[in-house]
Amino acid sequence: MILRRHGTDGLRIVVRGELSPRYVPAFEGMTLATGDGQTAIVGPVTDQAHLHGLLNRVGDLGLELISVNPTLGAAASAEVG
Repeated sequence: MILRRHGTDGLRIVVRGELSPRYVPAFEGMTLATGDGQTAIVGPVTDQAHLHGLLNRVGDLGLELISVNPTLGAAASAEVG
């Protein structure tokens, strides 16, 4: 995946479970939105190293990864669902 291509501004990473605010520092610069038993972690991703760091953090925290999708400009939403 090449980031920032075709209007991609960042990523929407969805994990199982509704994360508490204590997880916000672990994903600095990202927005966390919870609902329906999931948390969407949304925000800009600068390069492949940044992406791998975020995914490693998800794993290190023992979170179950559900999906990773690009976000598109102003249409991007942090809402879960």
